[in-house]
Order: sequence, then C-alpha cells, then structure tokens
Amino acid sequence: MLTGRRYRAEFTPGQATFAEQIGGICRSVWNTALEQRRTYRRRGAFIGYAEQCKQLADAKRDFGWLSDAPAHVLQQTLKDLDQAVKTHGAWKVRWRSHRRWSPSFRFPDAKQIVVERVGRRWGRAKLPKLGWVRFRWSRPLGGTVRSATISRDGRHWFVSFLVEDGQTTPEAHPGPAVGIDRGVVVAATTSDGDFHNRPFITAGEAQRYRRLQQQLARTRKGSNRRKLVVAELGAVMRRIRCRRADFNARTAATLTGRYGTIVLENLTTKNMTAGAKGTVEQPGSRVAQKSGLNRAILDKGWYGLELAVNNAARYTGSTVIKVPAAYTSQTCSACRVVEAASRESQARFACTSCGHVEHADVNAAKNIKAAGLAVSGRGDLAAGRSVKRQPPRPRTRQHAASAARRIPVL
Repeated sequence: MLTGRRYRAEFTPGQATFAEQIGGICRSVWNTALEQRRTYRRRGAFIGYAEQCKQLADAKRDFGWLSDAPAHVLQQTLKDLDQAVKTHGAWKVRWRSHRRWSPSFRFPDAKQIVVERVGRRWGRAKLPKLGWVRFRWSRPLGGTVRSATISRDGRHWFVSFLVEDGQTTPEAHPGPAVGIDRGVVVAATTSDGDFHNRPFITAGEAQRYRRLQQQLARTRKGSNRRKLVVAELGAVMRRIRCRRADFNARTAATLTGRYGTIVLENLTTKNMTAGAKGTVEQPGSRVAQKSGLNRAILDKGWYGLELAVNNAARYTGSTVIKVPAAYTSQTCSACRVVEAASRESQARFACTSCGHVEHADVNAAKNIKAAGLAVSGRGDLAAGRSVKRQPPRPRTRQHAASAARRIPVL
C-alpha cells in the first residue's frame, strides 16, 4: 500500500532560492488557472485540466519564466486545482496568497527521482532541476519511491516521498470492539475506561506566545519587525503541531493494535468550530464562549485523530465505524434513558432514572460503542438495507397467508 515518508531537507542557499522561485511559479499558475475557470463559469462555459495544460504549453512561449520550473510540477499544480474544483467548486477554492501560502510542489515521475543513503544520519535525493538534495535520514524509506514533494514550513524545507511499501491490509482484526469519545478536556476516552491525553504546549510557551501576540499588535503591517514576530509565532505553533501529530499517531497505533472494531462519532469539525453570530459587545451574545470552545476543539485535534486511526487501520485490518453523535453524552449506558440533567458536569454522569454513576466521557464512549455494534450487526454499516435481515416472503406465500386470515392483498 502507499504511505508517506517525510524528512527535513538541508538545501544550499542556491537550492533554497530556486525552490522559492518554483513555488512562486506554481502559485502564479494556480491563481491564473483558477481565475480562468471562474471566468468560464461566468460565461456558462467550462474548461478542464486537459485544455489548461495545452494553454500552459503555449504560454511558455510568451512567458519564459514559466520554463524555469519543471513541466511535471506545473502539470501537477493544474491537476491539484482540477481535483479541488471537482470537490469544492470553483467559487470555494481559495487563492494562494504570497503571505499566507507556503511553497509546496510535487515531482510525480518516479523515473526522475533517485534516493540514496550517504551515511548513518544523512541521505540525498536527485530531483529534476534541483539536483542532489541532502536530507536527514530519520527513518528508513521502507519501499519504492513513487513521487516526491518539496514543502516549506517556516524557515525549514522538507522533502516527502510517497512510498509503495509492499504491504497489504489484513482481512480482519481478531480484537474486540471499542468506542471512542473525543472531548475538549480529554482528547480521547475509550469505553474500557482508558484516557488518552497530553498537553501540547508548555506553560513557558503559552506565556511566550501571549507576549508575542502583544508585540504583534504593536507592529506596523508590512514592517520587518512584524515579519520577525510572525516567524517567532509560527515557530511556537510548529512545535505544537508536531506534538499533536505525534500524539495522534501514537494513540492511533495503540487503538488499532488492540481493537478490531473502532467506533467514532461522526463529527464535522469544520461546522462545529464555526464562529458565533454577533459581537462580544452585544448583550446576550456568546461569541467569547464559542471562540473559547472552538480553540479547545481545534487544540485537541479531533479530525487529525480520525485521520490517524483510519491510516493505522490499513495495517492492522481494524474496522472504523462512525455513528451519529446525537445524545451520546446524555444517554445512560446502563438503562438507555436519555436525560440532559443526568450530565451533571463535564466529568460526572449520574442517571436520574436508575442512579448509575460513571465518568461522563466513559459513559459516552460506551454509548458510542453500543451504537457502532448495532450498526455493524446489521451488516451494512447503515448504508442501505441489511443483508442479514429476514428476507420478505414470496408473493404466493403472502397470498396464501392473507387468504387464510381473510385479509385483502393490495
């Protein structure tokens, strides 16, 4: 199966400048092609990937700077735009801003990529027009390289390889089932009572981040000092993202290695973190409370954990099921009575019907597990009529049974 390997690249000054140039060309091609698609849509016409590739080849004759970037890289940019437009529509795809977008481009042809290990800690890759690029050999490739992607995060460059590792997904995982409740205090709680959580930012980093935000508010837009403060803020957030990704990967490996069926709530994080209407000064508005909840949800990385579980399940054969999240935190896992008053606090659940007392997150995880087992027991994961349900009787038997009971058949 296909998997990714990401390494930190060590560019020479010339390679870093050239990579920035390629990224700028790809950004220009993306924005121009997106504006062209929107113009065609306004006229009621359509233009696709094939036609834009032809026009790109013609544009290279008039604009020589387009030829500085490898042809396959620009074609991949148009292909990514085509996929984004098919998924979201031409009006919802965003522009690539010079200030907010970090350079990223992909080399799709494996025949033009050569990867070698030159030491215990170093490797190198030969990429079109970039030449030999050194990178830190932090982990083995473990397969055949299919493509390579160059990206910049802050002041560091990275090279990512798409690798065919030769493994296949097992038919089934023999482990038991488990329900996972994702929360804003504890990142993930299992129905077995295990709590998976860790802080992603230290107290010193939080204090430094607040101080940098105050400095940012006092800087002038476009100034060099503002750029320095933004870079320092990005460095702090980069460490937080790395810790969150590491936590999600470790938690996913633990869950998929232990359980054969993993049940998650079907949460749409994008909609859940939408801002509240109104302003902070408006009486009765909950803008401040909603913004705090949004930050807590995004900090725990709910969607990242879901992606990590799905990715790790490919190697263990675990089945991932998503169930509706409605009333899972208000339902008693013992008597199945739904009552909002039973959720006394964030951590305590006390059923008003049967008196069952349990940690609220564990109770919700048990309800999630029960809902997932009910779905998987029908054999269709709620996608249609279950094949395990009793089939309808033949029409002849229905007529005979109806005649015996003197019931007219419609």
